[in-house]
Parts: sequence; C-alpha cells; structure tokens
Amino acid sequence: MPGKFVVKKGSTGKFRFSLHSTNGQIVATSEAYNTKASAMGGIRSVKSLSPDAAIEDQTTKEWAAGDEARTAGAAATEAKAAAT
Repeated sequence: MPGKFVVKKGSTGKFRFSLHSTNGQIVATSEAYNTKASAMGGIRSVKSLSPDAAIEDQTTKEWAAGDEARTAGAAATEAKAAAT
C-alpha cells in the first residue's frame, strides 16, 4: 500500500495537507492554504516535483562554504546597484 496525502481544514479555516507513510507516520506537512483547491494544487506539485528532486544537504561544510560565496556575491551586487 502506498503512502497517502491527507487534507484537513483547521480551526482558522485554512487548509493543510500531510503526507503519511504506509505505517501511518506523518512524513511531511504543508503550509496553510486559503482554499482547498490551492491545497490540492500543492499536492499535485509535490507529486510532480518529488520523483526526481535533488537532495541539498545544508548540514555539510561544503554547502556552508557555497552559502558564504552566495552571500558575498549578493552583497557585492547590492553594493554595485547602490553605487549607480
């Protein structure tokens, strides 16, 4: 039996979905959506994007080094834009 998506309406009137594994454990929970149609669209997005999704492990030193480079590059771009 495959996992399943469960859609619920919260006390605030917003909709969320969760992905449950075959043993019933929740493995992912969505953001809050204003409409059920939007929540269903979120499920479609997860289903279409996840089969080939890359894994970005942000706990590694390599990722941190790349993040520092990205931050420095963004700061340089902002400084250049402010100077013009």
